[in-house]
Amino acid sequence: MSEKPDILSLPYLEITSDLCKGCGLCIEHCPQKVIEFSANFNTLGYRYAIYMGEGCTGCGVCFYCCPEPGAITIYKKPKGA
Repeated sequence: MSEKPDILSLPYLEITSDLCKGCGLCIEHCPQKVIEFSANFNTLGYRYAIYMGEGCTGCGVCFYCCPEPGAITIYKKPKGA
């Protein structure tokens, strides 16, 4: 996985792999197509979603369509910063 960008300059999303159940809703609904399935499995045996490292606009679609609370966190530039 790539290094985190400065969260004050670029939107960034983080997926907690052990909370992901591999449903693919975030991948399917991401308008920027910056999420994909990992080649690896998490501790529950699911292929989990991963952020490809760039291109996130911070729109939040992945966050709102994910059925697992806390699995996706979006970081974006605060207003006025």
